[in-house]
Amino acid sequence: MYKNKKILITGGTGTIGYQLTKRLLQEEPSVIRIFSRDEYKQYNMGIDFQSDASRLRFLIGDVRDQQRLVRAMEDIDYVFHLAGMKHVPFCEYNPFEAVQTNVIGTQNVIQAAIHSDVKKVLFTSTDKAVAPSNTYGATKLTAEKLISAAGYQKGSKVTSFSSVRFGNVMGSRGSVIPLFIKQIMEQRKITVTDMNMTRYMMTPNQAISLLLEANAISGGGEVFVLKMPLVKLSDLAEVIIEEVSASYGIKDEVRIEETGLRRGEKMDEELMSSDEYSKVIDHPHMFIIPPLFNQMSQRTEDESYIKSSEMIGYTMNEFISKEKLRTWLKQESMLTYAR
Repeated sequence: MYKNKKILITGGTGTIGYQLTKRLLQEEPSVIRIFSRDEYKQYNMGIDFQSDASRLRFLIGDVRDQQRLVRAMEDIDYVFHLAGMKHVPFCEYNPFEAVQTNVIGTQNVIQAAIHSDVKKVLFTSTDKAVAPSNTYGATKLTAEKLISAAGYQKGSKVTSFSSVRFGNVMGSRGSVIPLFIKQIMEQRKITVTDMNMTRYMMTPNQAISLLLEANAISGGGEVFVLKMPLVKLSDLAEVIIEEVSASYGIKDEVRIEETGLRRGEKMDEELMSSDEYSKVIDHPHMFIIPPLFNQMSQRTEDESYIKSSEMIGYTMNEFISKEKLRTWLKQESMLTYAR
């Protein structure tokens, strides 16, 4: 699908962008353009991918700047739109900044892609977009709606637009796992908002697989949701304490300090709304929420609409075991202390 193609990744220096670049390079694309605001991250990423320098282009830019996006998308085949503000407290304290990046920035990507005759645009959303209780979730929900509606505004243009709804990506920058490890190593304690909190979680490799599978089968307008397990924050904290203490020979007791929910945070997240449940298409690894204005998306004949009570082999409240969680953390090399 990507051999000899030209790809643009907005927010390409983030955790998912970095891993996606690594995976896409195996497909032998003609070029991958990394579009982001942070020159230092681009510099470091350029060093890491020196052997593939001939196929990488690093572009400084902001999704708030539509003209810059138009230039970045010249002759591009596929766009992965990963750029955005993602930290709940920062979005709460700076709501209009979140709107400008997550909402207006996404509309700019849509307009630039249509102008440039891009084949496909895939947008990364979040489970926090379901019944949002914070600015971050609200802006991501709005961006999802823009993406879903874009296909009906493009006229005769060829571009298709779809979204992927992520849970928490384990080990990503700013996530709790590197924070917990740093706190254990430096303070012999970790701070947890609430030990009873639950979150849908996925590994970076699972996130990349979902992105590529969704992009391959998308017809336009869908929202793809990975079938993710729930993780108890208490289990995550205990496993990380056990593994980091064993790896680094820490004999001291590591305390867990509860700090309470931050503004805008939920105790439990949801993957889909009740309205989405009633329309969802089942797929081996994901659910497919059909296009906003077309209740029958372009799916293969063996896929059909099902009710939420009939979701075969998957339950929305299935918790991952501590041992499976431990295996994930080790396989993804997430238990390393970085000063």
